[in-house]
Amino acid sequence: MNRNILLRIGMVGLAAMLIAGPALAQAGRGIARMSGFVLDKQGNPIPSATVKATFTQAGGSTFETTTDKKGEWGFMGVGTGSWDVTATAKGYLPVTVSYYVRQLDKNPKLTIKMDKEAKGSGIVQDEATFQVLEQGNQFFKDGKYETAIAMYEEFLGKNPGAYQVLLNIGDCYREKGEYDKAIETYNKLLDQAKADPAMGKTMGAKALAAVGLCYLKQNKLAESQDYFKKSIEMAPQDENLPYNVAEIYFSNQQIDEAIRYFEMAIQIKPEWADPYLKLAYAYLNKGDMAKAAENLEKFIKLEPDTERTVQAKNILGTIKK
Repeated sequence: MNRNILLRIGMVGLAAMLIAGPALAQAGRGIARMSGFVLDKQGNPIPSATVKATFTQAGGSTFETTTDKKGEWGFMGVGTGSWDVTATAKGYLPVTVSYYVRQLDKNPKLTIKMDKEAKGSGIVQDEATFQVLEQGNQFFKDGKYETAIAMYEEFLGKNPGAYQVLLNIGDCYREKGEYDKAIETYNKLLDQAKADPAMGKTMGAKALAAVGLCYLKQNKLAESQDYFKKSIEMAPQDENLPYNVAEIYFSNQQIDEAIRYFEMAIQIKPEWADPYLKLAYAYLNKGDMAKAAENLEKFIKLEPDTERTVQAKNILGTIKK
């Protein structure tokens, strides 16, 4: 088949990955179940805690529920892939953990343990205050970055212990093209993350990757690579970090670097389907049909029954004609 046609197929796949639209609205939907418990550090259940699961793929679904008297929670209709699961409860520090869901296997219960909020931490737990944060997120999605910053800063003013919001503020400055201001904000987050024994490494790694993206957008390739490397070194067992770095390189048409980091994510979690699919698209863009087919086959084996599988099978069939 004509190589240019195959490259166009690859770019269609790239558009599907990078553009949040109606086709991505159902990302993260499936037939699997995700469940678990929210407990304190002594192993006691925390009833009425809010548990929110967000699919990490762009445009992904979100599920939300509260725990019962036993601290138990669960979601039905969950899709294959990586999820960020966040637990919040009055009097406790919020916790976010990564969790990988499979369709055909039974997913083990996820136990989230929470530390009690220290006096004077300034974390506000009322619904109205958290609504400000949600409004900020919506303004960010709408591209209204100045308003989003105002919402985030209002939330942070009432929640000085919720330093993680600095990542959102930095993202706003980055999208505005104010890279120095963005990097300054990410560095503030990095400094505060050092004092957080629960989420510090995760948030620090995200801050380093965010700085790397700022440098990449300024075509400062050496600086960006240095920060991406530092990010992964800070949390070497987190497969999401190299995967997200690969996505950044892919969206900037640096295909060889994207391939390197997708392969790194696979090395950390070889049973994760997503990087195989993205790796296939990367090889399509290089015109390496054999490698593209190899990774499509691996993806289909790991994720045999989703909408993405249909697309992958169609592309694989076209390659093999």
